[in-house]
Amino acid sequence: MRSIVYHAPKDVRVEDLDVPEAGAGELRVKVDACAVCGSDMKSYNVGNPRMNAPVVMGHEFTGRIDQVGEGVTGFEKGDRVVMATSVACGDCYYCRQGWRNICANIQPMGFFYHGGMAEYTVIPELAITGGHVIKVPEDVAPEHAALAEPVSCAVNSCEQSQVQEGDTVVIVGAGPMGILNACVAREFGAAKIILSEVNELRLKQAEPFGFDRLVNPTEEDLAEIVMNETEYVGADVAIVCAPAAKPQEDAVFLVHKRGTVCLFASLPAADRMITLDSRAIHYGELRIVGTSDSTPEHVTKAVELIAGGKLPCERIASHILTLDDFEKAIELMKSGEALRVVLKP
Repeated sequence: MRSIVYHAPKDVRVEDLDVPEAGAGELRVKVDACAVCGSDMKSYNVGNPRMNAPVVMGHEFTGRIDQVGEGVTGFEKGDRVVMATSVACGDCYYCRQGWRNICANIQPMGFFYHGGMAEYTVIPELAITGGHVIKVPEDVAPEHAALAEPVSCAVNSCEQSQVQEGDTVVIVGAGPMGILNACVAREFGAAKIILSEVNELRLKQAEPFGFDRLVNPTEEDLAEIVMNETEYVGADVAIVCAPAAKPQEDAVFLVHKRGTVCLFASLPAADRMITLDSRAIHYGELRIVGTSDSTPEHVTKAVELIAGGKLPCERIASHILTLDDFEKAIELMKSGEALRVVLKP
C-alpha cells in the first residue's frame, strides 16, 4: 500500500508497505481521506519528540472499517469512522478525571502508532476500548469527515472558553484553526465574531465565511475596534490561534472584566515565555485558559456539527490531493494558500 512515512526532519518518503492485518481487539480501516495538520508540517520541518520513526504520518483521517479483529464488538465492516486520535492510557490521574486529551501517557496516531496517510491503517485495541473511535453518518463526504479531528479541537477551546449564546468572540489568527474556532464559536451561539490576522491572504480567505469583522492589526487598532464593537465593554472571549507571543500578551486587553482569554496556539519550545499584565488579570478577574487536543466527546460533537451541515466544510477543505503530493501539500500550507489540504489514497 502507498504510505507517507516519516523518518526524520526533511526525510518523509512515499513508500510501498505491506497492508497491515487487524489483530485481536483491533480494527483495520481502508482510508479514503486524511487531512494534513500544522503539526504534520512542523514534524516535517523540524521534527517532533513524539515521532516514533519510522512511522506512517497522519491523524486527521477517515475511512471504512474493512477488517474487524477478534473480540471487537460494536463495529461492523463498512462502518465509516473517525478518531479522537491522541490515544489515552485510561489509567492515569487525568484519564480518571475524564481528561483523556491530556493523558500523561498519550500515544497519538501518526506519531506513536501508524497513522492515516496510507491506504490502510490499524486502530489499536487501546483506542477502541477507550472510546476513541467514532462512527460517521453515511452521507458525509470523506474530505469533510476528515475534518472531525481539527473541528473537535475547536469544540474543546470553545467549551474551555465557555462561549455562550450572544457572546462577542475575538479570534486572533485566521489560519485554518483560527477559522475553525470562529466557525465553531458561531455554532456555540456567539452573536459577533471579530477575526484578526496580519496576513492579507488569510483575511481574503476568511471573507466568504461571513464573520462580523475582519481586522488587520498592523493597519488598525484591534483593541479599539473591539471596544467600538462592544460599546466600550470588551469581548466576552478572546481565542488566540496565532503562534506568537505578542498576540497572547495583548489578548488580556480585548476582553471585559471576568472575560476569558484562551491560548489555543502553542509557542515554540525554545521561545515559549510571555509576559502578561498582572493588573489587567487581577483587577479584571480574567480567566486565562489553555486548550490542547480533544476527547472522544469533542470528536462526537464535531461529527454532529459536520453531519448536520453546520460548518462550511467545502471551504475549509480547500485542496484535495493524492498521497504522492505530500510535499506539495506542505508548500501550500507554508504559503498560506491552503486552509486544509486533504490527501486521498
